[in-house]
Amino acid sequence: MNININDIKNGMTVIIDGNLCLIQEFQHVKPGKGPAFVRIKLKNLKTGSIVEQTFNTNIKITKAHVDKSKVQYLYASGDNLVFMNNETYEQIEVPKKILGDDADFIKEGIDISIDSYEGEIIGITLPEKVEYEVVETTEAVKGNTATNAQKDAKLETGIVIKVPLFINEGEKILVTTKDGKYAGRA
Repeated sequence: MNININDIKNGMTVIIDGNLCLIQEFQHVKPGKGPAFVRIKLKNLKTGSIVEQTFNTNIKITKAHVDKSKVQYLYASGDNLVFMNNETYEQIEVPKKILGDDADFIKEGIDISIDSYEGEIIGITLPEKVEYEVVETTEAVKGNTATNAQKDAKLETGIVIKVPLFINEGEKILVTTKDGKYAGRA
């Protein structure tokens, strides 16, 4: 489906120069002299590379239809993660390399969305915040009460994040999956 370049949105998937790309940011620019143009920051979904391109405002681009399937994580199998489709109960194996850093946030029973284009898995969409149990943390140093003092905490998935000094082992906390930061107690 072709759309006008002025109708794009962040997070939209488009085909540019034969490549499947995700629009991360865009900016309409109207210089004092000359025609207006659109500057777009694109992520190539096959290679993972990020490029910036400029386009005239009168062109049309092809919007890609990306299928989203709600799935639940079951277990790891070698270099793959196994998910179950919540509607068909079909099991889907996804290579960890496709998930990149998002694989660090996947834990047993988590519900996510798998994005696919023409039958090929191109990525996942995690919930905004996920609850994790702190399995290991360092002791707070006495007297280290400077503003926003933090310490390392290892979560049940093995990822290590910074948490406030008052968080202890065994506590459940919320983590923002977009940046991997502590978001509060669960």
